[in-house]
Amino acid sequence: MSLLVVGSVALDSVKTPFAEASDVLGGAAVYFSTAASIFTQVKLVGVIGSDFPKEHMEYLKNRGIDIKGLKTEEGKTFRWSGSYSQSFNEANTLDTQLNVFASFNPTLPQDYKDAKCVFLANIDPALQLNVLQQVESPKIIALDTMNYWIDNKKEALLKTIKEVDIMIINDAEAKQLSGEHNINKAMEKIISWGLKCIIVKRGEYGSVTIHSEGYFSLPAYPLREVIDPTGAGDTFAGGFMGYLASVEDIGFNRIKEAMAYGTALASFNVEDFSLGRLKTVRKEEVIERVERLREMMRF
Repeated sequence: MSLLVVGSVALDSVKTPFAEASDVLGGAAVYFSTAASIFTQVKLVGVIGSDFPKEHMEYLKNRGIDIKGLKTEEGKTFRWSGSYSQSFNEANTLDTQLNVFASFNPTLPQDYKDAKCVFLANIDPALQLNVLQQVESPKIIALDTMNYWIDNKKEALLKTIKEVDIMIINDAEAKQLSGEHNINKAMEKIISWGLKCIIVKRGEYGSVTIHSEGYFSLPAYPLREVIDPTGAGDTFAGGFMGYLASVEDIGFNRIKEAMAYGTALASFNVEDFSLGRLKTVRKEEVIERVERLREMMRF
């Protein structure tokens, strides 16, 4: 099935306890598209400035990602700068420059409107809803959000949630959105708003979902070294949605398998800065890690 993603395209500067990188390719839609493109063609909608490096455009094209919906505006590309402590648990934002992303108003090309799978990455929920009004007959819709929108645009976010099937957020956001301190109570409350399932990302502790058919928890893939966790959550979402777009049945068992593929891809993502490792990972390597996860879950 065709897969549409709407979100940010950015240039990131990241510092970890071991190394740092400046103005590398990033943004939720880029990490998502790179991961999802292993399974299916992705149609990307976003905005970049006139300073966006040509080699990054060539990379997206060569990856097979449809960038007809990626608009270039006069000005600078969205930039984010952050650092991580020794634990890598959370990014410390040092600087955010929205630049052309501040006036982003997604308009879908005509041949994007028939997308069967839609992922609304972390943008203003009013814009997410606007995108949904442009697509014609999607089979599955998922969204991400963040604490800023929960704090400042909660009414619009709740309205958008009622129009989607799956929500993918982290545990702090789930608790903030629901007003519940227990993650299980938080998930139960959120899914009661009409979702088919909610998936909560828990970083080094893996992920968990409540679905209309049951509950499922998956550990993170065990790694001996982490280089840069930037984009891991978006990579998880890309692997998850990319896998679902490649199959016909999207029942509970497929949801669980999709979580495993998202987890495997996220584990590759953190092994290098930016998209360094994702650019070289092969589908066979992803499948191998999924099988290892499957074996870990048997007892």
